[in-house]
Amino acid sequence: MNDEAPRDFIRQIIYSDLESGKHSEIVTRFPPEPNGYLHIGHVMSICLNFGVAEETGGRTFLRYDDTNPGKEDVEFVEAIERDVHWLGFDWQERLTHASNYFEELYQAAEKLIELGLAYVDSLSADEIRAYRGTLTEPGRNSPFRDRSVEENLEMFRGMRAGNYQDGEHVLRAKIDMASPNMNLRDPALYRIRHTEHQNTGDAWCIYPMYDFAHTLSDAFEEITHSLCTLEFEDHRPLYDWFLDQLKPPHRPRQIEFSRLNLAYTITSKRKLSQLIEDGIVNGWNDPRMPTIAGMRRRGYPATALRDFVKRGGVTKKDKLIEMGVLENCVREFYGDSAERRMAVLRPLKLILTNYPDGQVEMMESMNHPNDPSMGTREVPFSREIWIEQDDFMEEAPRKFFRLKPGGEVRLRNAYIIRCDEVVKDGDGNVTELRCSYDPDTRSGSANSDRKVKGTIHWVSAQHAIDAEVRLYDRLFTVPNPNSAEMLSDVLNPKSLEVSAAKLEPSLAELKEGEAVQFERLGYFCLDSQDNTAESPVLNRVVTLRDSWAKIEKEAMASNG
Repeated sequence: MNDEAPRDFIRQIIYSDLESGKHSEIVTRFPPEPNGYLHIGHVMSICLNFGVAEETGGRTFLRYDDTNPGKEDVEFVEAIERDVHWLGFDWQERLTHASNYFEELYQAAEKLIELGLAYVDSLSADEIRAYRGTLTEPGRNSPFRDRSVEENLEMFRGMRAGNYQDGEHVLRAKIDMASPNMNLRDPALYRIRHTEHQNTGDAWCIYPMYDFAHTLSDAFEEITHSLCTLEFEDHRPLYDWFLDQLKPPHRPRQIEFSRLNLAYTITSKRKLSQLIEDGIVNGWNDPRMPTIAGMRRRGYPATALRDFVKRGGVTKKDKLIEMGVLENCVREFYGDSAERRMAVLRPLKLILTNYPDGQVEMMESMNHPNDPSMGTREVPFSREIWIEQDDFMEEAPRKFFRLKPGGEVRLRNAYIIRCDEVVKDGDGNVTELRCSYDPDTRSGSANSDRKVKGTIHWVSAQHAIDAEVRLYDRLFTVPNPNSAEMLSDVLNPKSLEVSAAKLEPSLAELKEGEAVQFERLGYFCLDSQDNTAESPVLNRVVTLRDSWAKIEKEAMASNG
């Protein structure tokens, strides 16, 4: 890290700890739950935890918080590893699971019982909630709170042995039922779950709660700085209580930072899962999803995501970042790196009546207008071509500089043409344009000095590749869909439009992972799941301009 660059508050703490000699090596962890796919909010945590360790020559653990077997799956475990690697980070040999420490966690729980700081409670879940109190009223002690150490140990060992049913007992910490911090009102440490675990199989039928397992896993792995989001700030006293009572050889420090919230998205795994179950999207990697897998499939580059979270910054203040910021990161990346191609998304046939029938010319086209080093390609031109429906208007306003009856435009890298005749079907829909070309106006020729105001792209009908192009947009119509009573009320009906497109033939060579700019239309890439050589499928990554900017600005202003 450049010592002259401004440091966020977490880096200030970390570098101060190194300079003071408190730590000689920084050790962090990224601890996802394998109960769904990672999303854009996780990118901030991944970049922060791996980033500060890399900058200081430290280490980062990828540790699965796999303490809730009923919601976990090997599919999610494998997806998490793919996503972290794709973002550019490597945990090397430091891949761990909270479940790796189940025996050590169990022994720590027994130690709390022996210290008189934990007890087996036989209240039902509803009764525990009732006894817990409220934010304004203290809780009440469970009638089972004063069981003896011997009875608690016997019952807890019976829980482990499988002698009880799910929910029959829980192990709770004995702290303070009158604490103003609800997390300290005798929180649960273990519950009974006769459920197969994706990592440990059927070896256990009791599972530790998150706060207990997370704290001690940090200690076991000698984490120096346990970086987590602000919702865990109220959990920090419990984190410290566990460390104070159990006194592990290593004591980590928890530090909280604000979540990265992206406008027009939701990141609740429960709600994302519901979108899948309801058929709104097609799986966790649907390109409309805010998951890393979805954004990768859509064509977002990892560099753009890392740049986005860097721009968002590491702060203590909650923030809702405009979608346009992320999309601009994508545009900036591809603006320099993506080659240009021509494609027609909503084809309209155009026939050049005075062009020789059967003739084909090869038009030289630059692969990038600002970078000659990217070279050129040859694009076939023939008598019949496809143009965009939007590039023709029969009753055009004065400032419409594309094609209209009697009007002229230049075909990109080709000729100037004039619209002579409009052909319609029985319903009055335009089905074909008949035009004439000026043979003396070929682009690049010595005598091509005639100017027209409009230039449009095209694809030779004879040589076109037929492809399905998926035009993705924002999934919701409001910046904060979580505020809606029903998500269905704010779904964007145009979040996906499918086009039967016509592509220039060079796009047959496009490889998975590459993106190109369709001139005047946006950036596109092959779909990694559905594309085949016989039936090409491409996704729109992002448009060339932020068409939502004005809407978003007005919406943000109205929300204060």
